[in-house]
Amino acid sequence: MNRTIGILLLTLSSVFFISACSPEVGSEAWCKELKEKPKGDWSANEAADYTKHCVF
Repeated sequence: MNRTIGILLLTLSSVFFISACSPEVGSEAWCKELKEKPKGDWSANEAADYTKHCVF
């Protein structure tokens, strides 16, 4: 039981730290990061968010 809880906490903390590394959508850092990414690799949501936050 304790081992299961430990594994669960380790997994949740790993997910938290990994997600904290990417910049917030619409921020200047996010716009710059997406500008450097090949346009063929953009998702539809990324393209829409880029247009909404970085172009206009």
